[in-house]
Amino acid sequence: MTWFSTPADAGARLHEVGYLADPTTATTAYLAGALEKPLLVEGPAGVGKTELAKAVARAAGDQTWSETHDDIFTDEFLLTRPLLTAIRRDQPTVLLVDEVDKTDVEVEGLLLEVLSDFQVTIPELGTVAATRRPYVVLTSNATRELSEAVKRRCLYLHLDYPDAERERAIVASQVPDLDDVVVRALVDVVGRLRELELKKAPSIAESVDWARTLIALEIRNLDPKAVSDTLGVILKHSSDHDRAVRELKLS
Repeated sequence: MTWFSTPADAGARLHEVGYLADPTTATTAYLAGALEKPLLVEGPAGVGKTELAKAVARAAGDQTWSETHDDIFTDEFLLTRPLLTAIRRDQPTVLLVDEVDKTDVEVEGLLLEVLSDFQVTIPELGTVAATRRPYVVLTSNATRELSEAVKRRCLYLHLDYPDAERERAIVASQVPDLDDVVVRALVDVVGRLRELELKKAPSIAESVDWARTLIALEIRNLDPKAVSDTLGVILKHSSDHDRAVRELKLS
């Protein structure tokens, strides 16, 4: 199976399933499938790293992410279980290794075998080789440096917060009922917040949540009071809240 026929095809098909990929992301997503290389996606929390893997899976098959989620996150969930499942399957498969930087360093030894040869060696079973190479996405928030051996086997993509135009497009696609003027004001405030020294800058998902909050509260003008009243949707630390009120002059 060819996952995507061209970078443009990757961008279009990801867009169809709700993921607005910039040209670099679309090109790298295409190359990961065309070259059968694992894709290491690094960047701050909440910029769409995990969502990229979900979008590739949605673009490749009919099973919804909620169904896939129910299949994976069970009491039996162990690292070897999804790895074995992924390399044994005949169908096109997306293997997501989420937040790999938070795993033990020893886990990288197992990952290296999978990423190098697409096989897993288990004492009780011997070596299990891939029936069909899965589309592999590793995500990292860069809380620790991954080994050069892992990086060498992967394509690399750094995702950062989008520019204002792209974030407006993302918010508008997810919350189409929100007035364009409010979308622009929301994205402007989020951008200003990300420039502050916060413990946790608002993510793209939180921008979308804030947009849905404004719809639920029937807020049609994002004035300072509206911002102050709803800051808890996008800022989750009291010190961040206090800094935002002070720096944005919301009080």
